[in-house]
Amino acid sequence: MITLYDMPDSGNSYKVRLAAAHLGRPLRRVTMSSRDGSTRSPGFLAKNPIGKLPTIELADGRFLAESNAIMLYLAEGSALVPADSYDRAKMYEWLFFEQYSHEPAIAVRRALFVYEERRHLATPERLAQLLDAGNRALTVMETRLAGHDWLAGDALSLADIALYAYTHTAEEGGYDLALYPGIVGWMARIAALPAHIGLSA
Repeated sequence: MITLYDMPDSGNSYKVRLAAAHLGRPLRRVTMSSRDGSTRSPGFLAKNPIGKLPTIELADGRFLAESNAIMLYLAEGSALVPADSYDRAKMYEWLFFEQYSHEPAIAVRRALFVYEERRHLATPERLAQLLDAGNRALTVMETRLAGHDWLAGDALSLADIALYAYTHTAEEGGYDLALYPGIVGWMARIAALPAHIGLSA
């Protein structure tokens, strides 16, 4: 069985758990935290030199890090990776967008509100910058989702799972999702799927 080194309240870790749930793949979870120093321990750095979660350990002892890479490994050959080459490329496009444009604003702004040890970084200027960047990212998603059920192709894919993880908690960072009805409907569709699990699962 694959072992997931997991931070329960991390959207990046949640992406992996959510993808695995949709794939029906059980994971053995080892709970850790980037806030208590455990990811900087020599033992964990031997598994992932970057010292970040999530990380998975395969049955043969190999390790893989980076949430989107882990999802792609788990989902290879499944319906979560579109068979059509264009739709598959669009899925990759959204995965890159999530890590480059979406997560650095929405996840970071949420963290400044949620984690006590980061609140000293929540200057008015920083919060305003992140709010603006996050709303730009949400607007890009809304442009697609205002007229389509899913981000890439006509079915749920890893693009949806990757972007759902932090979007569904964006209001904890002060984003007003009521401004984005396409996103709200999309989140409801994902949450209604039979295999769906919540962040706390």
